[in-house]
Amino acid sequence: MGNHMERLNYAEVPTVDPHGVDREEGPRIGVSYIFSGGEDDEDEPSGGGDNGAAADGTQPNSNPEETPFDPREEVECAVYKLDECVYEKSRRASSLEVYSPENLLNKCRAGDLVEFVAGGQYPHWAVYVGDFQVVHLHRAEVKSAFLTDAGRGRRCRIVNERYKFRARDPEVVVQSALEQVGLKDRELCWRNSEGFAAWCRFGRRELKAGGELQGGGCQTYTLHVLLGDQKYSHALEFQSLEDVIAEKRRGDYLGRTALLRELAAHLKTETGVH
Repeated sequence: MGNHMERLNYAEVPTVDPHGVDREEGPRIGVSYIFSGGEDDEDEPSGGGDNGAAADGTQPNSNPEETPFDPREEVECAVYKLDECVYEKSRRASSLEVYSPENLLNKCRAGDLVEFVAGGQYPHWAVYVGDFQVVHLHRAEVKSAFLTDAGRGRRCRIVNERYKFRARDPEVVVQSALEQVGLKDRELCWRNSEGFAAWCRFGRRELKAGGELQGGGCQTYTLHVLLGDQKYSHALEFQSLEDVIAEKRRGDYLGRTALLRELAAHLKTETGVH
């Protein structure tokens, strides 16, 4: 991932309910975040914490219609579990091109993962189940909707290759998604739309809220945020995959410029540079 790395080590154990219910609103205590931001299952900033603001006070735009998607603001990153890469989002690994929902329909196959993106927004994930429809976690409920409606005007792309886990058969992915339709609120086992969609495709316990605790303990994950020309990266350590996903998504929400500014401010604080 490059020849330079700034490493921050956070050893707190997540305090998430092992049944997948987070009863606390606002910033979560005891998880491996370096900054407390809010994200609910609506894929919008929550009312708690700093609403996703960067460390320097920068506020991303919360209206997708006001901020067009800018590919230059994409945050490229990779996630490692020990020495194994389990996730990568980079131009080197796969295309980051986006399409209108109408154009993406020609490329979708049942079981595909779809990501909707817009400037100043959390990315929203869904499972394409065929017949122009997706299943997704939205407003604390698993719903079925037409792909063209689910994105609420955002651009989109297929992201099957982001996670490096072995995918289940397409029919199993579709069945898993459809079986969850109607679950809501405290019945949910996923922290956000990405965790839900990825779980449908890969069936991994660690993609559920508290899943790693149920599996016998925490693991060490490292999120590498790629800087500049990909020769350098900034590394953050976490105790669970769900916490890595939450921090990764917060970076997508902030955008590359605000995130790099935040990292620079944090490093100045750590080193005492003024």
